[in-house]
Amino acid sequence: MKHTKPLIWIFTALGIIALTLIPFKPILATYHFANFEGRPPIHTLSAPTDTPKGLSPSQIKKAYNLPISGGQGTIALIGAYDDLTIEKDLNIFSKQFNLPACTSANGCFTKHLMAKTNSDSNWALETSLDVEWAHAIAPQAKILLVEAKTPSGQNLINAIDYARKHAGVVAISMSFGGAEFPEETSLDTYFKTANKKITFFASSGDNGAGASWPAVSPYVVAVGGTYLNFSNNTIKETAWDGSGGGISAYESEPNYQINYNLSRAKNMRAIPDVAYNADPHSGFSVYKSAGAAKGWYVVGGTSAGAPQWAAIKALSLSADNNKFYADKAGAKNNNYFRDITSGANGNCGYYCQARKHYDYVTGLGSPLTSNF
Repeated sequence: MKHTKPLIWIFTALGIIALTLIPFKPILATYHFANFEGRPPIHTLSAPTDTPKGLSPSQIKKAYNLPISGGQGTIALIGAYDDLTIEKDLNIFSKQFNLPACTSANGCFTKHLMAKTNSDSNWALETSLDVEWAHAIAPQAKILLVEAKTPSGQNLINAIDYARKHAGVVAISMSFGGAEFPEETSLDTYFKTANKKITFFASSGDNGAGASWPAVSPYVVAVGGTYLNFSNNTIKETAWDGSGGGISAYESEPNYQINYNLSRAKNMRAIPDVAYNADPHSGFSVYKSAGAAKGWYVVGGTSAGAPQWAAIKALSLSADNNKFYADKAGAKNNNYFRDITSGANGNCGYYCQARKHYDYVTGLGSPLTSNF
């Protein structure tokens, strides 16, 4: 099985590389929220091509036992910068895979730019991944793309605040992350929304072992990564070595994890909660025309799982952490999750190894239903 070496999030405001290598003994952040810059955990397998080479929506729905159609409410996707071609790209993707048209004209797609800003090729690819695959998983749901002026912490929070107040939103996906900072607990109020119908999802990161924000908020579903292997009409799934996971330096253990009786959490918030395909070697077909390199990409990263889990919420309106942990603890837990029991995301022993039940690499596992 092939893996890709994870990219490193770089916080350019400080000019340093920030990594948390040991999830069970967190390294406290030396920077603050004012210096935070989110990075999309995204990886491409090769140069773009004229036809799709990655996994298709029908393959993913088969792997995760998801319905062919469905979806209700609005899926909000948080991005940065202005993707000028996203609506056109979405409809090229939809036509390729026989999905319903999703346009601003028919009311399915809305793009909200928080402020006039530049375009950015890397964020445009992330936006294409998020929008196209949220639509693929829940084709009858509406899509709201909220683009922050820049990926600074404050600008991203402003975009999140807009999305959570938008009528009809049932799920919010945040395909970005970075190292923790002391002020993060004060920002939990943005995810602990008064509208209990909204579930927040965030990528757990692609640097291997270590916790990241905003996934580490106890009011967010943190999505880890796997490698999905289709072989001889069987589907096998193992932990991806880039999957972020570990224990928070600042957030206390939430009740749903206390009640589940997580092992070695040390009374702190543990991530990820769930998992999804992320290895670029089992990557998703994504179309992007913004920038110079246009065409079909094969894309991986935990940023692929956050929007698709958000779409799963739109399918049945039942996906959230309280239900996930209760389902996994129940007698029929295999009806809800594929337990990922092999693979690792580092060399830190217990905290870097996938195993039965919950682990700090793939959480409770990957979905086997849209109903929780």
